Amino acid sequence: MLRDWIDRLKAATPGQCAVCHSWPAQPVCEACVVRFAQPQPRCFTCALPVPDGVAHCGRCLREPPPLDRCLAAVSYDYPWSGLVARFKFQGQPGWAGPLAALMRSAPWVEAAIEQADHVLPMPLSRERLGERGFNQALALARALSPAKVRPDLLLRVRHTPAQAELGLAQRLRNVKGAFAIEPLQVEQVRGKRVVVVDDVMTSGASLFAAASALRQAGVLHVTAIVLARTDAPDEAAPQ
Repeated sequence: MLRDWIDRLKAATPGQCAVCHSWPAQPVCEACVVRFAQPQPRCFTCALPVPDGVAHCGRCLREPPPLDRCLAAVSYDYPWSGLVARFKFQGQPGWAGPLAALMRSAPWVEAAIEQADHVLPMPLSRERLGERGFNQALALARALSPAKVRPDLLLRVRHTPAQAELGLAQRLRNVKGAFAIEPLQVEQVRGKRVVVVDDVMTSGASLFAAASALRQAGVLHVTAIVLARTDAPDEAAPQ
């Protein structure tokens, strides 16, 4: 409890910028946000970078994913990849607030959250949760929309091996059937608009599998909001 409080205090008060080390600054200073978090055109349904004026990447045109919209704040590269690692793997949940603020500042994110009936964090398996000590997607979702977050609706029903070393086809097979809606809560999602929150999107296999489970339960509209998106669909990154 004390460590969590200290992390929140550090995230809420001026200190050294984690990127350029300027002082005083918030966890990431305004100059670094401007430099490293410029919006760029992205595919509407998988958030891969696309040329200006293009709505969908070639893959989504050939095989439309089960998402209505997919929004990413930044690319998964410097400095965000390092900050995600600190947040996710080094037990620093205090980063959820600053990173969620960055997500909210991305185009169309605020509107997507306002229009949603529920905000659902990507769930972790019991094994993965035990390794990390907290669910980073839940921490982000709570920081994004505490009134709408529902961690009890979307469940991870099967533990799967890490995706980092797998190709796209293997990733899709790996997560098939890994997600489900809590059986007693199906009526809570049927006909609703939901936002699914995660920290990093690589191939999209996990988010697509979760969205498929939501579709099967009768969800009307599914938007994914992620902090960071790899610029190539099969690029390895932590899951």
